[in-house]
Amino acid sequence: MTTTNGMVESANNTEYVYVAAGDINGLLRGKRIPFNQMEKAENGAIRLPLSILGVDIWGADVIESSQCNGDIDAIARPTGRAAYPLLNTSAPSSLLPVWLYTEDNEPYYGDARHVLDYVSKKFKALGLTPVMATELEFYLIDYTEGETPKPPIRPKSGLRLNKTSILSINDLLQFDEFLDEVYEQCKKLDIPVDAALAENGCGQFEINLLHVDDPLKAADDAILFKQVVKSVATRRKLTATFMAKPFGLQSGNGFHVHCSLLDKDGNNVFDDGSEEGSDILRHAVAGLLKTMSDCTLLFAPHVNSYRRFTPGTLAPNNVSWGYENRTAAVRIPGGDSQARRIEHRVSGADANPYLVCSAVLAGMLYGIENKLEAPEPVNSITYNEAELKTLPLDWLSAIRKFESSDVIDSLFPSEMIELLIAVKKQEAKRFAQQVTNLEYLTYLQDV
Repeated sequence: MTTTNGMVESANNTEYVYVAAGDINGLLRGKRIPFNQMEKAENGAIRLPLSILGVDIWGADVIESSQCNGDIDAIARPTGRAAYPLLNTSAPSSLLPVWLYTEDNEPYYGDARHVLDYVSKKFKALGLTPVMATELEFYLIDYTEGETPKPPIRPKSGLRLNKTSILSINDLLQFDEFLDEVYEQCKKLDIPVDAALAENGCGQFEINLLHVDDPLKAADDAILFKQVVKSVATRRKLTATFMAKPFGLQSGNGFHVHCSLLDKDGNNVFDDGSEEGSDILRHAVAGLLKTMSDCTLLFAPHVNSYRRFTPGTLAPNNVSWGYENRTAAVRIPGGDSQARRIEHRVSGADANPYLVCSAVLAGMLYGIENKLEAPEPVNSITYNEAELKTLPLDWLSAIRKFESSDVIDSLFPSEMIELLIAVKKQEAKRFAQQVTNLEYLTYLQDV
């Protein structure tokens, strides 16, 4: 499929290559080039405007952002990931992942992938290697624009799904051809897929990705996995959505991140042979709790994200941790102590994987470097614990918390901070200007 340096082989009859980087929302943006320019792209000779990474969710320029003044170009360098074939294109095409550098060949920190690299290198300086795995939930839906999304029709029975059926083997069997193709495509792209399960929602599934000892690859895998799922669904006349809460009365889509740390000898520093884990584990947990409210905008970046924080749905809405407690924001899974790790459960599947992984690692590092002490773990249902501090539970509160934080500046590069605030403020302003049908139905004739 590819050569050793990532070049797409002409034997694949590839006609076009899409050169793309992830924007601040995690959406791929770039340009299409003829295949005969592939070598140019591989050598970093393709240029893209810096501004494309700082547009809002609709692709509009962000007026308040000062970073892209004059709409200057940046150098688009390959990430090292091989170009991969795209599905559903009229001509055989591939996508080459890139990240952006300034004219001085410095990383551009409005590029979320560079932000994750920035945080990851701090662990390397301490002789530690983060090992990360992700779990992504999504819905398969039957959707026509302008209509309410519906659960999908079972491919084999021809009947529409009509109930939630967590861990249903029947649902997995009904959609096994879809799952088979997702696994097949992921294998081609070196995405380490593991278990698949039917989740709480009607037509909701989760596919877990195996752990890797490179945070950049873990986030790359998550980005590409979402593209694979959407493409395979389209081929089967379905829509796949990673919206945090596509249905008000059903479970939301989560993005859970598992993380452990290895020392120079490959030992898991969270493991001290006990069931509780090491002191450094509790320092990392304490750092995640300390920074969690400030980082909520990274875990829940959209107006819809906050519909997911509903008590009783296993989507945590408070600052909490516990052992084997899925209602907590930070869970320490049981099992073999050698696999002792942290599971971060706050993020929705709509979040940017690069920024989520950056925030998880930065929070852990903050606790480790400052030797913070974690509070007592919560062993009960956290929604019932009134003394726990709640996360920002609406979008505007999360934006304000991120902007006014006294810790965010110490965690992330200033370019990313400024850009994210500007983008989210512009998006929030547009949503605030929309008058909904519910408002017309409620107020138009009666007030």
